[in-house]
Amino acid sequence: MRQIVLDTETTGLEPQQGHKIIEIGCVELIERKLSGNHFHRYLNPQRAIDQGAQQVHGITSEFLSDKPLFQDVVEDFLAYVKDAELVIHNAPFDIGFLNHELDLASKALGRKLGKMSDYCSVLDTLPLARKMHPGQKNNLDALCKRYMVDNSRRDLHGALLDSEILAEVYLAMTGGQVNMFSTDDPSRQNTEAQPEQQTRRVNVQADSLKVLRATPEELSEHESRLDAIDKNSGGSIWHQLDGKINQLENS
Repeated sequence: MRQIVLDTETTGLEPQQGHKIIEIGCVELIERKLSGNHFHRYLNPQRAIDQGAQQVHGITSEFLSDKPLFQDVVEDFLAYVKDAELVIHNAPFDIGFLNHELDLASKALGRKLGKMSDYCSVLDTLPLARKMHPGQKNNLDALCKRYMVDNSRRDLHGALLDSEILAEVYLAMTGGQVNMFSTDDPSRQNTEAQPEQQTRRVNVQADSLKVLRATPEELSEHESRLDAIDKNSGGSIWHQLDGKINQLENS
């Protein structure tokens, strides 16, 4: 299974208003492990960056002045994402911008490049998070806190950094596995972080488990506690269950 976790930074919020992508960051997951095959490009939008957007990502027009245009990197980008599943947080935003850029690149290059759906499928982690955690904040920072993913480097948004963080969050959301790195990389150690209310799974041999049975004194104390609960509540559920079990055994 090949998945590409993707994020973009832009000059503003609406491609219909002429805003464009200025950074694309992608990380590749193969069978739920980071392969190390990243795609990262800064792009010259040939337009001004909105002040609000710049405060979010910190990227300036001066920095982008010598960077390539989207049409210059589009072939490499499409080859990278082809036949993969894109994993994106709030996918309509990024896909809307990417389709807009593909349309502009088609006109510049004189050939039809199509839409993102022609190359790959998309999994949106935002509705997934809302379904799993209704009524709670589900932005990336909130999910990092919920799943104990380190986002201390995220002073500003950045496409590559955010895609790396989202990869960890996605793996935690969808099974608790954050063994991010290939096992053939000896410099990486596999770690496991757990989502809320999920028990760590440990493989043990059955014959290695030691069974500790209650002593007669402990059983007597347990019965005394249940008798006290019966007196205060009108009957404990434990005694009711014991009665039903006895009935089944004697039937």
